[in-house]
This record gives sequence, C-alpha cells and structure tokens, in this order.
Amino acid sequence: MRDTEEMENEVEFDEGEEPSFSDPEDFVDDISDQELLGDVLREKPQEADGIDSVIVVDNVPQVGPDRLEKLKNVIHKIFSKFGKITNEFYPEADGKTKGYIFLEYSIPSHAHEAVKNADGYKLDKQHTFRVNLFTDFDKYMTISDEWEPPEKQPFKDFNISVDQYKGSGSSVVKGNLRHWLEDPDCRDQYSVIYDSGEKTGIFSNDVKEPIEVEERARWTETYVRWSPKGTYLATFHQRGIALWGGEKFKQIQRFSHQGVQLIDFSPCERYVVTFSPLMDTKDDPQAIIIWDVLTGQKKRGFHCESSAHWPIFKWSPDGKFFARMTQDTLSIYETPSMGLLDKKSLKINGIKDFSWSPGDNIIAFWVPEDKDIPARVTLMQLPSRNEIRVRNLFNVVDCKLHWQKNGDYLCVKVDRTPKGTQGIVTNFEIFRMREKQVPVDVVEMKEGIIAFAWEPNGSRFAVLHGESPRINASFYHVKSNGKIDLIKMFDKQQANSIFWSPQGQFLVLAGLRSMNGALAFVDTSDCTMMNIAEHYMASDVEWDPTGRFVVTSVSWWSHKVDNAYWLWTFQGRLLQKNNKDRFCQLLWRPRPPSLLSQEQIKAIKKDLKKYSKIFEQKDRLSQSKASKELVDKRRTMMEEYRKYRESAMKMYQEQRPLRLELRGGVDTDDLDSNVDDWEEETIEFFINEEIIPIGDL
Repeated sequence: MRDTEEMENEVEFDEGEEPSFSDPEDFVDDISDQELLGDVLREKPQEADGIDSVIVVDNVPQVGPDRLEKLKNVIHKIFSKFGKITNEFYPEADGKTKGYIFLEYSIPSHAHEAVKNADGYKLDKQHTFRVNLFTDFDKYMTISDEWEPPEKQPFKDFNISVDQYKGSGSSVVKGNLRHWLEDPDCRDQYSVIYDSGEKTGIFSNDVKEPIEVEERARWTETYVRWSPKGTYLATFHQRGIALWGGEKFKQIQRFSHQGVQLIDFSPCERYVVTFSPLMDTKDDPQAIIIWDVLTGQKKRGFHCESSAHWPIFKWSPDGKFFARMTQDTLSIYETPSMGLLDKKSLKINGIKDFSWSPGDNIIAFWVPEDKDIPARVTLMQLPSRNEIRVRNLFNVVDCKLHWQKNGDYLCVKVDRTPKGTQGIVTNFEIFRMREKQVPVDVVEMKEGIIAFAWEPNGSRFAVLHGESPRINASFYHVKSNGKIDLIKMFDKQQANSIFWSPQGQFLVLAGLRSMNGALAFVDTSDCTMMNIAEHYMASDVEWDPTGRFVVTSVSWWSHKVDNAYWLWTFQGRLLQKNNKDRFCQLLWRPRPPSLLSQEQIKAIKKDLKKYSKIFEQKDRLSQSKASKELVDKRRTMMEEYRKYRESAMKMYQEQRPLRLELRGGVDTDDLDSNVDDWEEETIEFFINEEIIPIGDL
C-alpha cells in the first residue's frame, strides 16, 4: 500500500515527452572512471608500451648494402636464441650502417635476457657487442657528473628466486650460503651416503663423534658432489640435477637434463656442466649442457661421442675459458658467450692430452712422434695463444701431465724406450713455470712407476716405483738452484696410492683394495714414519680441507662387507670407527680460498705458540664440558626412567581390582599364587611308528 502511495505522489509527465536525465546543479559524481570502465582502461595504450622490449646493440660492424643481408643473418642468429624478434632497425648514413642497431622482442623478459647474456659478446677481434635496454638511456642521461661514494649497506640474507622444472611456479630460498665457515670450533662438514644409497647425511666433524647436521632419505638417486668452494651440494635425479645450500640445505637451483649421469663445476662455481646419453639429437645437441648456476639458464649444448674421459671440458682456473679435445683439434671457448675463442679452433695434428695450469691461463698439451718429427710438449698462453715453451722428446711411448697445485711446476711423466734396449725408462720432465724461459730439469727412473703426486703449496713430490713386494717410496725436492735432490727412499712399502695433506708436509701412503688397506703416515719435513696402521680392504682415503684429519673407508660399491669409515689424525692416531650399514661414499665439504695474504699467514705461523696455549685451554674446557654433559645426560635419563616406573606401578596397582574381577577372583599377579587350585593333567599322543625288518636270525 505504501509503495502505491509513493507512486501516486511521483511527478507525473506526459507520455509524449522525453524524461529529463540531467543531474541537479548540486549533484556530486563520486563514481570514478576506473569503476565504470575498468576493463576498457586496462587496455589503454601506455607511453612505454613496446619500449621495454627494445634493446640497443652497439659496436656492430659498419657495412654497405652488399654485406648488409649477411650481417642481418648473423645478428638474428645470435639474438634470436633469447626470444622472438618482432622488429629490426639498422640506421644508415652515407650508404653504410652506423654501427648500432635496434632490436624489438615480443616480450620485455626476452629483452632483459638478451642484455644479460649478449653484453660483451665478441663477434670478432674488432667488434665486441655492448647491449642495453632502450629504456636505460634516460637513466644514463640523468647520472650526475659528480661521483659520490656509495653508502655501506648492511648484510642481507641470500635471496634468490628458483624456477621449477617446468616453469610452473617459483620459490624463494633464504640463508647464508657459507654459514658453515662461521662455526666457532672450525669444524668441517662432510657428506655420507649409506644404506646402499637410500640415505644421505651431512655431518660436522668432531673428535669424539660426528654431529648430524642434516639427514634425508632418497636425497639422491646415485651419488652427490660438492662444488669446488663448498657452496653447493649437487644431487642426481632421473630428471636432472638439484643444487642445495644454506643452513638448512634448501634447494637453490634445478637443471632439467633427463638421464643425467655426470657433472662438473667451473672453478668459480658460476657454471655447471652435465652429461646425459639420452637427450642428444643431431639438430639439437644436448648430450653435454653448460648451465648458469645463478639463473638456472642453459648456456649452450654440445654433442658427445664418448664420456670415457670425463670431464670432457676442462676449465681455466678463473673460469673464463674452457676447452675440449677432439681428433687433431683443440677447441677453446670463452665465457659468458660460450663461443669459440677468436671464432676458430686450434689445429694440432695428433694431440693426445692437454691440461690447464691451476694458477694461470696456460694450457699444456703433448703430441706423439710422427715419422721423423719428435714428440713435443707445448705450453701455450691464453687468450693470446703464444707458445711460451716447447720441449721436444724422443722415443716416447706415453706422457702424463701433472701440475703442482699453485701452477709453480709442471711434471711431464715420459715413458720412453731408449734405442738398443727392450724395457721402458721413465723420465720426469720438471718445468719451472715461475722462472724466465721456463727451464726444464730431468729425473730418470728405470723402475716401473706406480704413482706420482706433487706436494700442495710446496716444491716436493713423491713417487711409488718398483714391483710388489719390493715397492719403494721416494721423496724429491726441487731446489731453487736448478737441482732436484732425492731426500729419502723407503723400501718394501705396501702401497699403491699417495695422498698428500691439502696443506702439504704430511702424506699417507696407502695400499688400497688389493693391498688390504695398509697405511703409512709420513712427515716429509724430516721424512719420518709417524705411524704404520691398517684398515682392512680400505677403498678410499680422504683428507679434510685443513689437513688435520684424514678418513679411510670401505665402500659398499667396491666391497660388500666391513663397510665403514674411520677417522684418523694427520699423525695416524685412530679417533673413530663409524660403521654405517652399506656405507657408500664420504666427501669432505671444500673450503673457499683463504682471504689472508701470504704475509698474514706467515705472521700467524710465527706466533703459533701464542695461539696454541689458547687452543689447548679450549680443548681442556671442551673435554670437561663433554664429561659434564655426559653425566648430566645419564642423570636425566635415570630420572626419566624412575618417573616412568613409578607411574607404571601406580597404574598397575589401580588396575588390580579389575584384573581380579575379570579372572573370577583368581590372583594371577604372582607366578606362584593359588598353587592349591592347580590341577595336573597328563596328555599322551602318538608321534610316529617305524618298522625296521631285522631278517632271519
């Protein structure tokens, strides 16, 4: 009724007139265009539309019309791998291109990828690309001419976005990737695979017992690998490789490579190389893939005929170059472009092996004899390709290249057959890399060589030579006056491997596998045997990064019983026997290079006695603390057991009436209760009957 009255009171108008929809003069419109036309405004063209997808490439060759089409094809091939190019513009003046070009991608992310990967790309000797986003020019134009030192920023947790295998999402990983170096007791970490590969654990090394940091089931499908500086732990899976790091070992990165079997890191940890025999095709090489660790992007793929000599690619010590050897060819690539150095490979007829210096961008390679041409060892400086030393060799059967850890020396082990003789003689050709013209000294040995190893950070080397049971261990010193002296020789050694401490001076002579795990701990400063021991059937020896401890182990992969790893001091004193069911692998976590200078390290060694008093006091405190902790732990366990026993007895007594009721008043709490009510019953039953004929008597 009320609605009817309101309708009757409304202003009436003639049906023939148009009603007025005008707003009153005092009307205020409070509805925005965004609310009314949001879907339309979202499609409104923006001022920067298209500009974010444009890059500017500088240092492009200036060519005329006759070479322009070829240049466009080369540029398109290089930049199209970062995304779809929708537009190209080559400015011209006086009939030639101006030396810079504009490329437009379909989406801005492809333009960003092109800037990140193509900036610094070396097209040839005269042209190295400089690539920038078009939108960056406004930023560069507004930079002040007056330089101001940047403000010191506080430390922030590592924060990196990790793309999933199929790009279906992302996760964020936080944490200090080098937290383990901040351990107040300087304990090193190591990884252990056991239970035939089902379990993987990370432990901190302690003199008394390992401290578990992390343990996971089926963390890897085959084995694990630490990166060269210990930042990442790599695990293997059917679909690819995963990198883990940080305090809780969160996943840092993934690389999708189906059926991956082998892995290798660049020394700088910026790149990782993976190998899979399943993915390679003729048009799309994917047997070997080089990845960018930080971005997770594939940098380049390569074909591979055989992985028998892994790693296929060998890296320069700074990670700027990597090289591979094929028949009569040595190919050297540079980063980050992943292209051939100077656009061409080296033609070296008959090249057999090569190796980078660990300290400099120098490659050593050797070539066997060819008719009247002698064999030769060549040292080549990179990227100039200058040959800094060539050594000719005669009657060569084989060569092996052994670099000292810092690149101060190169030993070329040369097996020769001198004319008129039947046997093989071995020469050690010692190249002094830090001296002018790289002089070479020679040590000749007429016995068979079993093992050779340089002292890290030193000028000594050890050799195992002879035949079992008369195997000799010889120690040599390369002196600065050009002489190589034999320091000491131990005869009748049970050894087939040499393991130097990472800091030098100490080593372990080990008779692995077939020699039943014989161990000899040697101090080479005065060539004394510190201890003789045995770890039966030991298959591996691993020094910790500091050279304080060494682990010997029996791997389930090589021997199916007695699987365990034992921890020793560098002097050969046994500290622990850790038995793990079907133990497979132990790897120490590497440490990055020290930030201290050589002068600072010398000063520390000089004042070592002052520090040793502090360390001894700390060791005594830790021992007393450990004893106190053990007593407290046992007291706590005893108290917990006492409380549990009291609660169980109380419950037992409370339930007694219920037991009597259920058993008809018969008390069964004691075995000897209610003896008078017992009844004895004898039961006989037939077991078997056997008839044996005796015959006529």
